[in-house]
Amino acid sequence: MKSILVTMVICIFSLTACGQQNSSSNNKTHKTQQKYNNMDTGKLTNNTVKEAFDAWQKGDSQTFLSFFTADAKLYDDGSPRDFQKFVKDACGHERFTTIDKVENEGKDIYGNFHTESWGDFRTYFKFHFDADGKISRLDIGQAN
Repeated sequence: MKSILVTMVICIFSLTACGQQNSSSNNKTHKTQQKYNNMDTGKLTNNTVKEAFDAWQKGDSQTFLSFFTADAKLYDDGSPRDFQKFVKDACGHERFTTIDKVENEGKDIYGNFHTESWGDFRTYFKFHFDADGKISRLDIGQAN
C-alpha cells in the first residue's frame, strides 16, 4: 500500500511539473513584444505606411502584403531580393524597436531594428508608391 501511495505522489508531481511553464522567460518575451507593439508611431504621417508598419510590427504578413502590388520589388542595401521570401522569413521575427526619423512625406522610416539572426542595428525602410497608391517597392538597409 505504501509503495502505491508513493507512486501516485510521484506521478502527480511529475504531471504538475510538466504542465508548468518558465514564467520568467514568458514574461520577458511578453514584455518585449508589448514594448514593440506599444511604440509611438505618431511620427508616421503617411496613413498607408503607418498601417503597413503596424502590420509588420505585429507580425501580420497577410495584412502587410495587402498594401503592396502583386509584383512589388525589394532592394536590400541597393541589391534586389525576393520580396515575398523576405516577408515570409522576416515578418514576425524582425521589427523596429525605435522610430528615430521619418522623411519623404512619411514614406522613409529610420530607426533601430531587431532581428533574431543579426541582433540590433540602425536601419531604414523606404516605401515607393505606384500611381494607384499601392506600394510597389520597398528599399531596406542599414542606416548610418
